[in-house]
Amino acid sequence: EQNVKCTILMVLDHSPPQFRLDSRLARLLSLTNGTRQSIIHAMWQYIKTNKLQDSEEREFINCDTHLQAIFDCARIRFSDLPAKLNKLILPSEPIIINHTLCLGTDPKKHACYDIDVEVDDPVRDSMRTFLSPQNTHELEELDGKILQYIDSINQLKQSREFYLSFSDDPQGFICKWLASQSRDLKMITDSTTGNTEEERRADYYTEQWSYEAVSRYFYNKVQQKRAELEQALGIRNP
Repeated sequence: EQNVKCTILMVLDHSPPQFRLDSRLARLLSLTNGTRQSIIHAMWQYIKTNKLQDSEEREFINCDTHLQAIFDCARIRFSDLPAKLNKLILPSEPIIINHTLCLGTDPKKHACYDIDVEVDDPVRDSMRTFLSPQNTHELEELDGKILQYIDSINQLKQSREFYLSFSDDPQGFICKWLASQSRDLKMITDSTTGNTEEERRADYYTEQWSYEAVSRYFYNKVQQKRAELEQALGIRNP
């Protein structure tokens, strides 16, 4: 009885399939193995980094000295690039294990080998679950609630500023508020009269009254839309 030397070849079943690059292309792209998609992506990154895309005829690639030596041409159409790359990729090399089968009864020789294999990213399933239609609907509802809270905060902020201004200077606040209301009433009831010289200037519309008018307008619109929504949903406020 004699020990037997054997060679074990292990071919990994990659999904999607992986290929081995031609040595020249591998050195150029710093990539030895990869899927078709990763190889084309690496080539496109090389083209962009070296600005090889023709500035006038965008469908052409102007080969530099390295690509000319590999593809044996000065220019390549983008549509022809996959076919050119197919000639420069080979099936992945199998894993070769040289092992000696000992026919004796002494089990003192053991060999362990580490083999790197690609597995699905566990985060991908989590992201797929997170982006499911059910979760998307829930996110939309949460976004709607956030907008409502923001609107409520803005309204409370305006109310706080309103009462804070009143508490700081009640007399001055009332005078300014009456002047603002009088101005608004005048503009509503008689839009044809007014100080045309003042109104034709842009500065006129950046005064404090315009900000108050805009805030009041949007507040009324929000209340109107909210009332319409509550009516459509059959919600009654106590």
